[in-house]
Amino acid sequence: MSNNKKESIKEVSHHKKAAVLGIEKKKKKVLPYAVLSICGMLVIAAVIFFQGNVMSSQNSAVPQKAGEDNQRLSQVQAVTYPISLFDEGKAKHFEFRADNNVTIKYFVLKSSDGVIRAAFDACDVCWPSGKGYYQEQDAMVCRNCGKRFSSVKINEVKGGCNPAPLNRKIDGDNLVIQVADILGGKSYFDFSRGGNS
Repeated sequence: MSNNKKESIKEVSHHKKAAVLGIEKKKKKVLPYAVLSICGMLVIAAVIFFQGNVMSSQNSAVPQKAGEDNQRLSQVQAVTYPISLFDEGKAKHFEFRADNNVTIKYFVLKSSDGVIRAAFDACDVCWPSGKGYYQEQDAMVCRNCGKRFSSVKINEVKGGCNPAPLNRKIDGDNLVIQVADILGGKSYFDFSRGGNS
């Protein structure tokens, strides 16, 4: 074999090797981006999952599966929410299912004076309507009679059409409501005694 042929074979071999090595280098550069992309997708999925759990906790104080008995729920002593959930000053409505299929409704809000307050979504007067309250600016408004109650009076004033106060306490970064206190409002939601008219 002549030297020229040997050199051209070596050259071709060298170019092939360089081409192969060049592709490997590109793959090495792509690999970190692929790993970062996958990690990013996992972080986004975790955030969506966490937000979904927070939103579902806004709808039900203690999740209960179909057919699940209340015996397990009776072992729950308190319901806890992160206080950051109320930073916006918007009333959050919650439900707690007690025995006899009575669903106790309550709301929590951070009032304009910065205090986190809780009350049943019912009162001594309008509870039979089962309509509760909605928030309009800095007031909770009765859906039955239309009376307005300043946010700073929630959990302070009771009786009449005022939202019935619900005991709560701040423990570190959490708002804690005892289940016994929630169950204390059961009579406002037991429509078998003449409510929901």
